[in-house]
Amino acid sequence: MVYHEEVFRRKSEFGGSIEVICGSMFSGKTEELIRRLSRARIAKLKVEIFSPKADTRYGEEAIISHNANKITSTPVDSAAAILLLASDAHVIGVDEAQFFDEGLPEVCTLLANRGIRVIVAGLDMDFKGRPFGPMPAIMAIAESVTKLQAVCVRCGNSALYSYRLVPDEAKILLGEKESYEPRCRVCYNSKA
Repeated sequence: MVYHEEVFRRKSEFGGSIEVICGSMFSGKTEELIRRLSRARIAKLKVEIFSPKADTRYGEEAIISHNANKITSTPVDSAAAILLLASDAHVIGVDEAQFFDEGLPEVCTLLANRGIRVIVAGLDMDFKGRPFGPMPAIMAIAESVTKLQAVCVRCGNSALYSYRLVPDEAKILLGEKESYEPRCRVCYNSKA
């Protein structure tokens, strides 16, 4: 453990980082977040994972991918709560970042400035194809952005968009395959 503490101390001297994993629904964002966090745990780093308390699709104390992989998380009401709960973590994971308040970019910056590796996953666009929540601001300040693509269920091409299947204009509508499907640009714009 001494070796890992020394490595973390040296990394902290150079600052932390912000990584973003984004894309449409069903593109594998949570799966990739779980993979990165699991690797950090294998490296014996202290990992903390946070999710918005409002997102209860899979349970309250875990993030679960569509492939049923899961990792324990702490649900929080606001981005500021992450600062209070992330005291001695080496790596912080944030899932469903689009549902957090506009304070999340500042929280990510403060954590990275403390030498912490921050990994944020979320939708980059809402169902109308517009930038979603704090994601654009986090992407702008991140050292790396990984944009994943799903498979368009209409034509099989790469899908960038989360097409809403139900007639509801609310910006936030929690749902799964009954409410959304991934579509490429052409199929998304066809609205059929």
